[in-house]
Amino acid sequence: VQLQASGGGLVQAGGSLRLSCAASGGTFSSNGMGWFRQAPGKEREFVAAVSWSGSITYYADSVKGRFTISRSNAQNAAYLQMNSLQPEDTAVYYCAVGSGARTVEGGEVRSWGQGTLVTVSS
Repeated sequence: VQLQASGGGLVQAGGSLRLSCAASGGTFSSNGMGWFRQAPGKEREFVAAVSWSGSITYYADSVKGRFTISRSNAQNAAYLQMNSLQPEDTAVYYCAVGSGARTVEGGEVRSWGQGTLVTVSS
């Protein structure tokens, strides 16, 4: 599965962005999907994951209540709605696919997207 992330940009603190991840070239609907991020000088970290059906989601504690992950198997896409953004959310965001939401949460990723930059100004 090839992944293409988009939707990043510059936003002020307290603002919102919606990231999209378009999938192609594989069986998207049977896979777990997720988002990770990597801030400058830091390691890549898990953000959110969703099961193949969309019914099960996992979030990092740092984004719970602010970010929402979703997917559309009909459109071969996954989304990350980010609200109440803070400067510490500044990072390159990557979408990823794995066998399930739990395995994606654990970092067992089969494919990575190319990343989209989110910059939150204070």
